[in-house]
Amino acid sequence: MSVDRLVMAFAATLILLSLILSQTVSPLWLWLTAFVGANMLQASFTGFCPAAWVFKKLGAKPGIAFR
Repeated sequence: MSVDRLVMAFAATLILLSLILSQTVSPLWLWLTAFVGANMLQASFTGFCPAAWVFKKLGAKPGIAFR
């Protein structure tokens, strides 16, 4: 799996997890959703994504979006 797909899967997992936790534990978990969304927005402008950097260090195949 490429870095791009791993980043999208990781972001989607965190968003869904935070939504579940906000309904079952505390609404404060929605801050995690906001953080993930803000990170995705800044990555779209700057091309830098911390998750992509970590996945590259772990040996994931390079993708098109995050080089």
